[in-house]
Amino acid sequence: MQTIETMLRKAPGFAQLDDASLEYVAAAGELQEAVSGDVLFRQGTLPESLYVLFDGRVSLTGTSADASSTVIDIVEPASSFVLANVLTDEPYLMGAETVSDSLMVRIGAEPMRQVVAANPAVAMAMMRAMSAELSSMTRQVVDLKVRIAAQRLGTYLLSQVKEPRATVAQFRLPVSKGLLGPWLGCRAENLSRAFGALRGYGVETHGSRVVLHDVARLRAYAGAIEPANEPAPVEKVFGDAFRLRPPRSRT
Repeated sequence: MQTIETMLRKAPGFAQLDDASLEYVAAAGELQEAVSGDVLFRQGTLPESLYVLFDGRVSLTGTSADASSTVIDIVEPASSFVLANVLTDEPYLMGAETVSDSLMVRIGAEPMRQVVAANPAVAMAMMRAMSAELSSMTRQVVDLKVRIAAQRLGTYLLSQVKEPRATVAQFRLPVSKGLLGPWLGCRAENLSRAFGALRGYGVETHGSRVVLHDVARLRAYAGAIEPANEPAPVEKVFGDAFRLRPPRSRT
């Protein structure tokens, strides 16, 4: 089993921390295994922990005043989620529930706030992680407003292609269609029509198994954006003034 420090090195934000800062954060964390359907936190509650997912998937769900709910996001490894609420100690705007058996690191919210307050470079690294979360949410909002369901579905299917130069691909959907539809802003019947529309672009489905016969054609139709490069280390962006330093000792 990998250590918590080694696992956190794979997560945005944490990957940019120096050894002393990461050791401090890891000491405040613990491994947590969860089965599908476990509720991690509920909308409106105050954060007690920051979760960093390393295996499995977690749905983030928003509930309105009339008790109707929808899927806001599906978190995949390796990433933290709802980081801003943890660092500002403000109530969660969404609830979180595992949609498959999952493994995560759970870090106490108060130690996270302490190390961020003590070290400007750690704070900047966490801001970059929050920026990545915001960028993902922004892309989803743009997709909902300017792209049709079939294009949104096509982009999601392309995100499951792990080989960048692949011309064909096949995989199983990691989440159910009942969960995928709300995430993409589709009713069940609209999702079915979207899959049907993508047949003309080389998409074949057999239950949860998906075959993409022409990745390039699907990408051209969906207008999928190529993944951005990894961000530069904080020190290169902000210089020596923000070079990571060990957190202040706790007494």
